[in-house]
Parts: sequence; C-alpha cells; structure tokens
Amino acid sequence: MAAFERDALAGKLPVTLITGFLGSGKTTLIARLLRHPGMNRVAVVINEVGEIGIDHDLVTMSSENVSLLANGCLCCTVRTDLQDTLRELFGQRRAGQIPDFDRVVIETTGLADPAPVIQTLASDTMLGAQYRLDGVVTLVDAVNGAGQLREQPEAAKQAAVADLIVVSKEDLATPGQVAALVASLREINAHAAVRHSVMGEIEPAELVGLGLGSSRAGPGTLRFLGELEPAAAPAGAPGEGNGDGDGDGGAYLGGRLPNRHDPAIRTLSLRFDEPFDWRTFAAALDLLIGLRGTDLLRLKGIVNVEGEPVVVQGVQHVMHPAVKLDRWPSDDRRSRLVFITRRIEERTIRALFDAVGAVGATRV
Repeated sequence: MAAFERDALAGKLPVTLITGFLGSGKTTLIARLLRHPGMNRVAVVINEVGEIGIDHDLVTMSSENVSLLANGCLCCTVRTDLQDTLRELFGQRRAGQIPDFDRVVIETTGLADPAPVIQTLASDTMLGAQYRLDGVVTLVDAVNGAGQLREQPEAAKQAAVADLIVVSKEDLATPGQVAALVASLREINAHAAVRHSVMGEIEPAELVGLGLGSSRAGPGTLRFLGELEPAAAPAGAPGEGNGDGDGDGGAYLGGRLPNRHDPAIRTLSLRFDEPFDWRTFAAALDLLIGLRGTDLLRLKGIVNVEGEPVVVQGVQHVMHPAVKLDRWPSDDRRSRLVFITRRIEERTIRALFDAVGAVGATRV
C-alpha cells in the first residue's frame, strides 16, 4: 500500500459483539460495564434495558430508545431489528441528537447465533461504510459451560466464532471444573484468548482491539490473526505437539489438540508457501463457500497476493471486504489461513484449493 493511500478502516466505528449461552452472565457483565468510567463515549445496544436495572443512573432520555448515563455511556434498546437500530444510532449521532460515541457494544440473547450479526456488518452497505467488527466476546459459565458446549449447538458455535472467551462464575466452580472447561474451549477454538471474570468484573479495555482496526500493519495485526509469540502463550497452553496426526484437532501456536470434546467443530490452520493471484484464491474460497458455507463458521488470515499482504475474514457465506495492508506484519510472507469449521474435513479444504491450482499448502 502506498503511503498516500487511505486507510480503508480509518474512521469506522468499532463494534464489539458480546454473546454467551443462557445464564452465562452477560446481563451482570453489561450492568457493570454501563457503570464503568471507562465506558464514556460508548454506545451499548441491549435487548431489554429493564433487565439491566440502570434507572438510577439515567441522566436524560435522548430519544425513545436511547438513554444517556452519568458516565457518558449511551444505552440503546433494540426496538425493531439490529440493522435499524445501528442505522438510527449513527443518524442521531451525525445529526447531533445524541452525544458522540466512539464505539458500539452489542449484547445478544442467550440463544442467538452470532453469525448473522457479523454478516450484517459485512453485507449491509450502509452499515459497512460506518461500522467495522472489532471482535466477538463469548461468555461461558464455569459451572454449566461444559455441558452446554456438549449438548447445545448454539453454545458451541458461540465459542467457535469468538475472538475472546470470558469464563464466568469461577467462584461457584472447582479448579478442576475450570481447567476442564478451558481445555474443552481450546479444542473448539484454539486461537481465541481466554480471560476470567467473577461477578462481571472486567476492564472495558480488555474487550477492545480484538479485530483488525487499521490497514497499517502493527502488533495488533498478528494478534487479530491469532498469532501469538511463544513468550506470550498462556501458561499451560495447549499446542506443544509436533503436528502429526489424523487432522481432527485444532491448531495453536504451531501445535495440535486432540479433539476429544466435539468432533464436529474443529480448527484448521494452513500455510501456503507460494503467492496467489487474487482470482485463483477467490475461486478456491468461492468453491468452499458454495459447497460448505453453512459449516464454515469463521475464516481469517493473511494472504500473499502477488507479494502483497491482504487480510481476509468471513463467517459462513459472507466474506468481509479484503483489506490490503501497507506492509507485512512480520518477516513471514507465507499465506496463512485459519478455518473454524463444522464437519469439514481437512482433506476437503485441501482438495478445493488444489482444484483451482492453489497447491502447496502445509499444516501449521
């Protein structure tokens, strides 16, 4: 990217999606966030303001569905659908009808599939011009989470698409339960960071900067791609294997996990030594999305397109616009892609890339 080219993501409002199964503690976390002084200039979109219990903090009602809190945070209730709410928020902000805000936090319902919300930001032209996805935060109950991941497809999918997983209610669980739950989460999504919270206590700063915020490469670029330096790996992190095996596990820091928990959902990381031309790469993705888009829970990576670094990300059938970086974020100039899938075999993805001439993939 030439120095004079405009940053494709500059000026877009970052959106953080907070999800989690029923009883995971989203309401408690949101209630604490709404009172945190670090939440000024943040608009929080929730499903039902009455559940949060913030009446004593209200300063004014700026509109029918937007409340201004004492700390400068805006609390907005979803009235029709999320697209209308986000459009209305941006319109009121631009018209000066509500105080300015710098980011948006969206709370989903416990049974919600987060994929349509992510897809909305990519497929709605107006929203995509004003907002960008900054990350998906998924809460998981330390007591009941293991059973929910095993028995509830929605819970497993919420964990699979997360950029950050927050383990809640640890005060009610044993250390063994927590350790087993984290191991299960690693099997489903080996690239998400894991944090811990009791009674919704978490710093707002931990929920931001999870996504790609600029087309100018920096330390956050590699974090977004799930590439941690070895020294930054959490203690006891999985992934110390040699990469051998049958291809059923996840990938983490160059290693693999035995997928004991849920054989349907898996993480697959591939690297390609040779550069792509964009048409070849796009043809491979189109084939994968056309044949198995429903089961492509999430994809993100950096692609060497004729020597230039291009970041791609998508959820199921919808790809976000590709972002060309101004430079490579590290000395590694290979294409690397992380697929989180449901019932898609590694050999299927390899075969699709081979079919369009994108050969030479190696497993991370």
